[in-house]
Amino acid sequence: QVQVVESGGGLVQPGGSLRLSCAASGSIFSFNTMGWYRQAPGNQREAVALINSDGITNYADSVKGRFAILRDNAKNTVYLQMNSLKPEDTAVYYCLIQIRVSRFSGWTGYWGQGTQVTVSS
Repeated sequence: QVQVVESGGGLVQPGGSLRLSCAASGSIFSFNTMGWYRQAPGNQREAVALINSDGITNYADSVKGRFAILRDNAKNTVYLQMNSLKPEDTAVYYCLIQIRVSRFSGWTGYWGQGTQVTVSS
């Protein structure tokens, strides 16, 4: 069994910062790409930031220069540092981690349960 649990969401004023965390636990052999996605009411889920096993990152244009994705393989954790937050960043944020549960298995994407981020004065 694999569990992916997010934390760190909340209410913040425009211009403020938040740091999201996503930790994986359970029967894990190795990790591949880790990413953060978000979904605002009435919108489709969109990719925000990705980081592969080599540490190469990719960001949505809307968050470039404001958000940073980091991974700590020793802690099975991926972070999303969000600075200069705007009201349009308000959404439920989800992490997705590609995991192999054994050397013989393929990659499977595991989603977290989501954490609400609200940017409002």
